[in-house]
Amino acid sequence: MKDKQFLMIPGPTPVPETALLAMAKHPMGHRSSEFSAVLAEVFADLKWLFQTQEDVFIFTSSGTGAMEAAIYNLVNPGDKVLSLVIGNFGERWAKIAKMRGADVEIIAADRGKAIDPAVLKARLDQDVNKEIKFVTLTHNETSTGVTNDLKTLNDIIQEHGAISIVDGVTSVGAIQLKMDEWKIDVVVSGSQKGFMIPPGLAFLACSKKAWKAYENCKNPSFYFNFGAYKKSAAESTTPYTPNVSLIMALRETLKMMKA
Repeated sequence: MKDKQFLMIPGPTPVPETALLAMAKHPMGHRSSEFSAVLAEVFADLKWLFQTQEDVFIFTSSGTGAMEAAIYNLVNPGDKVLSLVIGNFGERWAKIAKMRGADVEIIAADRGKAIDPAVLKARLDQDVNKEIKFVTLTHNETSTGVTNDLKTLNDIIQEHGAISIVDGVTSVGAIQLKMDEWKIDVVVSGSQKGFMIPPGLAFLACSKKAWKAYENCKNPSFYFNFGAYKKSAAESTTPYTPNVSLIMALRETLKMMKA
């Protein structure tokens, strides 16, 4: 037991033995048919976990990479973005959007508090000209431990017509999140929380509504480009070199979740 660590932190979380053993094996070629078979299985299980019929992209990055991917593939400079902030990572959405050149407005709750749905509804009801194109929010805020009422907030966003962009880094795999049923447009997550593997992978799923925004994005990201990842996912591969060892570990932890 002396080599074991019990981490009493939000993440990285402890890694199961089966995942550690999967990572310890020599990595297979990422363009091999064997690895494509692994990816096909993993992609299917990620859809199950995100509760979506849409593709779930795997990025070799931290969760922040998926956050940047969401903004840089959807938002054009000058677009109006409303950021709902309940802690440090809610603030990160606003910072990324500002760097993209978006017109960012913030609704912030007191630390330790969730966003009041009535406050969000009042603000979106004021936006009669539908200037607000995107709303960013955090499902569970790592820095405070507070969980937003995601379904209720997203219902309000969908009624308005804006695109919801959700940080599910600490919630996917740990808290109920029904992407398709709740009509959430974008969900991002990271490997070191509910996925039970080390840091280094990020995940993103987007709705058909969000995909239309991608198609209207004038200068999308290169490395995180949605189109490149969607094309590769259809062929059970990745556009760039993935972290093969982490994906092998992910296959094991997804099996555990399903069991």
